[in-house]
Amino acid sequence: MPKAAVTNKQELMAYFTRMTLCRRTEIVADNLYKAKLIRGFCHLYDGQEAIAEGMEAALTYEDAIITAYRDHCQAICRGDTPYRVLAEMMQKRTGSTAGKGGSMHYYNSKNNFYGGNGIVGAQLPVGTGLAFALKYQKKPNCAVAMYGDGAANQGQLYEAANMAALWKLPILYVCENNLYGMGTSNERASANTKFYTRGDGIPGFKIDGQNVLVVREAMKFAKNWCVAGKGPLFIEFSTYRYHGHSMSDPGVTYRTREEINEVRANRDPIEIVRKLLLENSWASEGELKDIEKKIRAEIDADVEKIKNDPEPYPEDLYTNVGIGKHYIRGINHPDLSQLEY
Repeated sequence: MPKAAVTNKQELMAYFTRMTLCRRTEIVADNLYKAKLIRGFCHLYDGQEAIAEGMEAALTYEDAIITAYRDHCQAICRGDTPYRVLAEMMQKRTGSTAGKGGSMHYYNSKNNFYGGNGIVGAQLPVGTGLAFALKYQKKPNCAVAMYGDGAANQGQLYEAANMAALWKLPILYVCENNLYGMGTSNERASANTKFYTRGDGIPGFKIDGQNVLVVREAMKFAKNWCVAGKGPLFIEFSTYRYHGHSMSDPGVTYRTREEINEVRANRDPIEIVRKLLLENSWASEGELKDIEKKIRAEIDADVEKIKNDPEPYPEDLYTNVGIGKHYIRGINHPDLSQLEY
C-alpha cells in the first residue's frame, strides 16, 4: 500500500468542485423530497463524497461499477449530470432512464455504471458477473461492487466472493462503512464489525473514506492487484452519512447531533480538500465560495427547468422490457419492431 499521495492545484480544485456538486445535488434532493416533488424511496450520500470521487480518480470508465441505492453521487462522479439525476428522481422523461428508475434504481450503462439496486446486497453477485465478463474478454480492468455495513451480513456476498476467489476474478468488494444500517449500529447487527476481514481466503484492508487522496491511492493499489491476476479484494472505507438511512429516518434516534457535528467539524470530505487548497495557497476562501455559489445557482436553475419537463409517455411502459423476440411478458405486441432493448 502507498504511504503518501502527490497532488496539485488542478486536481484538488477538480475534486472540490465535483464533491461540492454532489453535496448540493443531495441537499436539493432532500428539499425536493420534502416538497413531495420526489416520491418513493430516497437515500442520500452527503458526507461520503470522497469515496465516489476518490474511486473515479483511480479508475477509468472501462472499469465497471455497481452499487446499492445510495447511488446519486456515484452517477455524477462517473460522468452523469445533476440535471439527469434530479430529473430521474422527479420522474421526468429527461432523466437517465426516462423517469422509470427513480432514486433507488438509478442506472446509466454508458460509462459502465450499473446502478442503483433496490434489494439489499443483490448487486454483489451481479458485480461478480461483471468481473467475470472482464476476465472472459481479457480486458485489463476491474469491477467494483459497493455495499454498506448492513449488506455485509447478506449471504449472497459470500457465495459470490467464493466464486470470485475460486476463479481469481478482478473484483473489488467495497464496503462503505458509515457505522449505521437502517437505524441500527454495527455492534447491534454484526458479530464481526471488521468487515474487511470477512473474506475467507480473500485479503482485505480498512482505510479512511473521508480523504479523497487516501481513497484514490487505495483504489489505485487495489485495481493494480486485480489487473495483475491476483483475484478479489475486500476494502472497507470508514465513512459517515449526515442524513438518516432514508428520508423516513430522521437519523438522530440512534445517534446524537453532537456525533454528527463532530464529523462535520473534523472529517468532512469537502472541508479536508478546502483546507489543503487554502494551506497551500492554491485558492482563496473567496474563490471556493464563488464555486459553491455558482453550483448552487446552476442546480437551482436546473430544478426550475425540470419541473416543466414531460413525464414518461404511456408508450414508455413498453420500452426496455423486451423478453424474447416476439413477446413482452407473454403478450404479443403489434408494434414490437419499434421497441427498444
